[in-house]
Amino acid sequence: MATFTVRGKNIEITPALKEYVEKRIGKVTRYFDTVGEITVILTVEKGRHIVEVTVPLNGMLLRGEESTTDMYASIDLVIDKLEKQIEKYKTKLARKLRSGILKPDAASVSAPVLDSDDFPLVKTKRFAVKPMDVQEAIMQMNLINHDFFVFTNADTEDVNVVYRRRDGAYGLIEPEI
Repeated sequence: MATFTVRGKNIEITPALKEYVEKRIGKVTRYFDTVGEITVILTVEKGRHIVEVTVPLNGMLLRGEESTTDMYASIDLVIDKLEKQIEKYKTKLARKLRSGILKPDAASVSAPVLDSDDFPLVKTKRFAVKPMDVQEAIMQMNLINHDFFVFTNADTEDVNVVYRRRDGAYGLIEPEI
């Protein structure tokens, strides 16, 4: 049984709503033996009912977001999106199955078999990663007019990525190794 964190922004999480979330979103756990704590954020914003779901799976992350005028419909749509992600990456997941992470019935998800030509790599770029703080990395990203920038964090000495979010704010990715 998976554990859930269900949070609400501008909405009260009633027991019935929490039960519906756990029942519907819990469906994706049937494909996996081990699932981390599933995080679900329900938001009501300008008449839109937004559902964001994050499912951690041994080094992989399933994430889906949907928005409609009805919270229950948004929950149903986000399940469809997560199941499509599982189908889309069936080949990758099948490798995880062989390594023992997935349950055997996950391989029964019907999807086209992907080969290496499905994701053509068109360019490889190498560059020196110089130490800098996060604010300097954001400035460098803006100077070169990119949506992301890879740098060595001067404080932690780890490779980090800053990126521009759709809302215009900035994000920081700090990998855990």
